[in-house]
Amino acid sequence: MTRVNEQMDVAAKKPMAVQPGVARMRELTPAQRRAVMFAQQQVLKAQAAKKAKDQRQAVRERMWDEDSPSYKPTAAAEPVVVEEEPREVSLRGAIGHVLRELRTRDRRTLREVSEKAGVSLGYLSEVERGQKEASSELLSSIADALGVSTSRMLRMVADYLDSVEG
Repeated sequence: MTRVNEQMDVAAKKPMAVQPGVARMRELTPAQRRAVMFAQQQVLKAQAAKKAKDQRQAVRERMWDEDSPSYKPTAAAEPVVVEEEPREVSLRGAIGHVLRELRTRDRRTLREVSEKAGVSLGYLSEVERGQKEASSELLSSIADALGVSTSRMLRMVADYLDSVEG
């Protein structure tokens, strides 16, 4: 219940002059102000995260463009041809090389392949670098995650070893 003399005279109030882009913070309760500030912070965080993601994607696209056969470097320097003597490559190094080639050819990240194969990200990275020897079961699950059969992947390893050794 309100008394007649306690009712606010709505017509007597002057509207506040609102500047463009500025919220009417004086008319908000403290809880509403906190909610507005929190929402503004969340928007800024989301914008920063999107910018960082776009930058990472741009770097990844440049990397993939450099790996493509039609890529031509912008530098005018003549390529240096160095005669290499045949080098020995370990089996785990060859397997890692082939797995990385398969993954980057399909433009997939370590995280995507590791999740699909059920292998930890760090372990898959070590296998690709030739630092860990994976079991046959793990190799099979990684090959399946990359979309090739285990026998096809092993043939690719054998071909790679032939090209390096001989």
